[in-house]
Amino acid sequence: MITSIAHATIYVLNQDEALDFYKNKLGFEVGDDMKVEGGFRWLTVYPKSNSQLQLVLAEPKEGPMFNKEAAEKIRSLITEGAFGAGVFETENCQQTYEELVAKGVEFIQPPTEQLYGVEAMGLDNSGNWFSLVQR
Repeated sequence: MITSIAHATIYVLNQDEALDFYKNKLGFEVGDDMKVEGGFRWLTVYPKSNSQLQLVLAEPKEGPMFNKEAAEKIRSLITEGAFGAGVFETENCQQTYEELVAKGVEFIQPPTEQLYGVEAMGLDNSGNWFSLVQR
């Protein structure tokens, strides 16, 4: 029986730049940062208050997971904003939104009342959208 989700993958254009964004803009902690067989870099981050679900910041590269053509297609889709980085919860969406805007994070939707709470929509530095939600 599966009991939880430990990791979710976000495809990014550059792992070093993504690490800087998630760590220094969003305030995430670094989980793992290691080179594994075949030159693959296993890089994870998580919010300070919850290390149970870590985000894998992965570059789509030619290798065991993707052929060259597939890796190029995924990179193209990232730049078109076709992927999401997830839903990040906050206790105060307006305050967190203002803090992130001050750090230079781009938002495509300011905090807005929704049926499920207050939500703002931002972009990471690869072009992945993320939702910032206060329930």
